Amino acid sequence: MLSKRLLLTFYVLLLSFQVNASIETGLEQFNALYQRELGDIINCPVQPEYQYRVCSGQLKNAGNAPFILHHGHKTQKVFVLFHGLSDSPFFLTSIAQSLYEQGYNVLVALLPGHGKKDADQDMQDPALASRWHKNTQSMLALAPNFGESIYIGGFSTGGTLAAQYVLEHPGETSGLLLFSGALALDSSVETMAKIWGIKWLAKTLDGDYQSSGPNPFKYPSVARYSAFQLTDVIFSVRELMQQKRPLALPIFAVHSEADVTTPITGVQQLMAYNKGDNTLLALPKALDVCHADVVVNDAQIKQMDFDESQVTEILPCSVPKANPQHKKMLEALTSFVSEH
Repeated sequence: MLSKRLLLTFYVLLLSFQVNASIETGLEQFNALYQRELGDIINCPVQPEYQYRVCSGQLKNAGNAPFILHHGHKTQKVFVLFHGLSDSPFFLTSIAQSLYEQGYNVLVALLPGHGKKDADQDMQDPALASRWHKNTQSMLALAPNFGESIYIGGFSTGGTLAAQYVLEHPGETSGLLLFSGALALDSSVETMAKIWGIKWLAKTLDGDYQSSGPNPFKYPSVARYSAFQLTDVIFSVRELMQQKRPLALPIFAVHSEADVTTPITGVQQLMAYNKGDNTLLALPKALDVCHADVVVNDAQIKQMDFDESQVTEILPCSVPKANPQHKKMLEALTSFVSEH
């Protein structure tokens, strides 16, 4: 008869195998998800052992690829993050790394239509917002393979999709993270979005959408048509807030008071609606931090190697800069995660 100690050892080994098998299953499903989306899957350049990235010949480079940072086993918390409109998973690199270094697994999505060498067809797709929504659902379905408690978040449009998810699926997630969350746009844009036929006009004005530009991890401009798809998601979030019971969820948000692309009022309204703990790090207006710069640090700026010679007219926010309070942001995020 096996001794109790031997049985316990066997049980621990079996449990370890099951947990590691869970990670393997999650990685396989993640790969399958993006193989369906991109079709053309290729080997990525050398990457750390703890990182799993799905590369494709359709993508501009590996920095645009979706990725997972994992510890080889399920962690108590898992974070699922979504990037913004016209950019890529690269913009969530430092945030994902910070969460990973706290001991958690992190999944970073690639939204349909993004990161590509040729995105013209995607950016004119009437079903683009629906594809984003489906991608969000698919990524959250993978999360239980990587962690017990699920946290969802995102940058800009990614934050909008994350907010939409928690409102549609109350009780399924343990926290919401918003970085420059696009829960409101300039009032003139929102008014225009309600005009009949505006999407058709936007598609016409977009013409042949250009995917290459001075930033290798971002499209040179936001397609007007896709921007109006985003407004549909924002309006959906507001309707859900009117129809649903208030959230009771820990929310962490970082937003620049100088942000004219997505005014901070949208995040403030969601937090007023939420009955859970709210943590808002508002970057002072005097710092003049641009919308897209909130999530990047000096290392990311260096990696961008932004080619200013391709910019015909230098306007405010057209050249990326590091968030001067990026370190403070990550420290606040660490405190939030440890407390919730």
